[in-house]
Amino acid sequence: MASRPDTDNYLSLFLNDTPLLDVRAPVEFAKGSFPTAENAPLMNDEERHRIGICYKEKGQDEAIRLGHQLVCSDIKAQRIEAWKRFIARHPEGYLFCFRGGLRSRLTQQWVRDAGIDYPLVRGGYKALRRFLIDSLDNLIESGDFRIISGRTGTGKTRVLRRLPNPVDLEGLANHRGSSFGRQVTPQPSQIDFENRLAVAMLKARHLKDGPVYLEDESRLVGRCAIPDAMKERMAQAPLLVLEQSLEDRTRIIREDYVEAMSADYINRDGEEAGWLNFSGYLLEALGRISKRLGGERHSQLRSVMEQALAEQERSGDVHAHDAWIQPLLKDYYDPMYDYQLSQKRGRILVRGNADAVIDWANNKAPA
Repeated sequence: MASRPDTDNYLSLFLNDTPLLDVRAPVEFAKGSFPTAENAPLMNDEERHRIGICYKEKGQDEAIRLGHQLVCSDIKAQRIEAWKRFIARHPEGYLFCFRGGLRSRLTQQWVRDAGIDYPLVRGGYKALRRFLIDSLDNLIESGDFRIISGRTGTGKTRVLRRLPNPVDLEGLANHRGSSFGRQVTPQPSQIDFENRLAVAMLKARHLKDGPVYLEDESRLVGRCAIPDAMKERMAQAPLLVLEQSLEDRTRIIREDYVEAMSADYINRDGEEAGWLNFSGYLLEALGRISKRLGGERHSQLRSVMEQALAEQERSGDVHAHDAWIQPLLKDYYDPMYDYQLSQKRGRILVRGNADAVIDWANNKAPA
């Protein structure tokens, strides 16, 4: 493999989805890393903890000595093999540790001793993270945003993905943004969400033209918080209002939250456990808004939902779910949305069905 230089071209790394080998400990990786990073640590969590104590009590030289004692022979060989497997899959990648210092240079040396030159990211995680924080602040301040709005169930995310320069906040947060929005896979940490958002915004600025399209969201998308400055800019941005019939909205909700979710749970957990977990997901989601629904209305909707689940389990027919979806839309979600939209009328650029909104964005929106 030809030798490549180390890099501090952070923008190029993110714009090109460059594979990154994160050699920090698993506990560090879990707190936050980058979209293309894989964790193959130099030290595991316990080793890192012991070396940290040694460093505080006895200094760097003793900590390095202890590190070589802990990571040696078979353990060292196993870690080098993990790095070699990553490098074989991603010869164009780079490695990094927290500051681009001792751990990444030791990893680089051990890989070189095994016959492979592999470059590192100067400044490591800390510099990459700082670059993304500063970039996101600048992109928010200078960005030109358009917001896709619409009642619950209009398929805003589906339309967003067909627009010329979308940033999908719900996709980045792995959550659909409502009490029913949980996915079968976990949400990213807040740091991971912010890093994903910054990378998406960098691509929207540098790889595409025109305004950035975002879906109208609350401050929290599940447990992931949209930066305050971005939420403020979104609250001032022009709106594209998506409109659909109640029948179409009911179908979209049924497809996304019943058909797709039941399939996802069963694919993950198997037939029996998956069905139980899917049923629990729907009932718990309804329970999370029980106080706002009121006790009697919640009880009625829960009974209808339980009947629909029983029919789905018995026959596979999902249409009985319409009996709780429609009243929840008409009596709960629509009044809230209609009030909120009434406060934003001066910001509306276009309103109509999916084709009308997409056509406007592609052909009539000013660049």
